[in-house]
Amino acid sequence: MKTCALDTYALVWYLTNDRRPGAQAAAVLEDPDALLIIPVIVLAEIKNLAHKRRLAATIERVLTVIEADGRCVIRPIDLEIIRAMPIELDIHDALIVGAALTHVTPVDGALTCDQDIIRAGLVPVIW
Repeated sequence: MKTCALDTYALVWYLTNDRRPGAQAAAVLEDPDALLIIPVIVLAEIKNLAHKRRLAATIERVLTVIEADGRCVIRPIDLEIIRAMPIELDIHDALIVGAALTHVTPVDGALTCDQDIIRAGLVPVIW
């Protein structure tokens, strides 16, 4: 079973059946045994994108899907994540990486194509 932290676009593209996620990311997203860690910052970004009409789905729809999917775990921001946030990344990416680095069990990677996260090399990237 893979355990992965998702970034905003990995989750959005998964929920909208977009084909942009790479083959490895798609395999994890489709795996019924995968554990999908969703940092709360991802949900905040989705709400913001939906409000700006840059996303067709509403936050209510996204939350409904996530809450119905037993593979999803929403990870709140806590002091452990704040301490682990890599300062060289912007706040959104740093919170996603911090959530991946501090999850109760080790994660197999972050589902992201974000070049800053990839370059930082702090967490394995699956795409």
